[in-house]
Amino acid sequence: MVQLWTDQTQRLDPGMVLASARGDLRVVSSKPFGHERFIVQFEGVWDRTAAEALRGVDLEAEPIDAPGTLWVHELVGAMVRDAAGTELGRVGAVEANPASDLIVLESGGLIPIRFVTRHDAESGTVEVDIPDGLLDL
Repeated sequence: MVQLWTDQTQRLDPGMVLASARGDLRVVSSKPFGHERFIVQFEGVWDRTAAEALRGVDLEAEPIDAPGTLWVHELVGAMVRDAAGTELGRVGAVEANPASDLIVLESGGLIPIRFVTRHDAESGTVEVDIPDGLLDL
């Protein structure tokens, strides 16, 4: 079973290659199994023993071009500014949350991703339009 940390489900299309510490794994087939989880058949992994040997292994994929998509690796470390240009702090992490993923500022402040209005990966900035008082809690 594979749990996706992305909404880019094409990562598990047949023929896609995912990198791991144990080498590349080519997807033969996949089907949804609950929320964000998939049963995936990898080339060369034909029995339960071989599949269990991959338990807990992190998988990575090559970047894809998906305009308008926010990528966690581009957000972490970026400077967050509000609509007026005031610096709110740097992104320390992004946390998954059922209602909306959260930008976690290094100061501990939390900003739902849905408030992001602009992101410039090249300049390392994120602009947000947040409700007054959101970071005062």
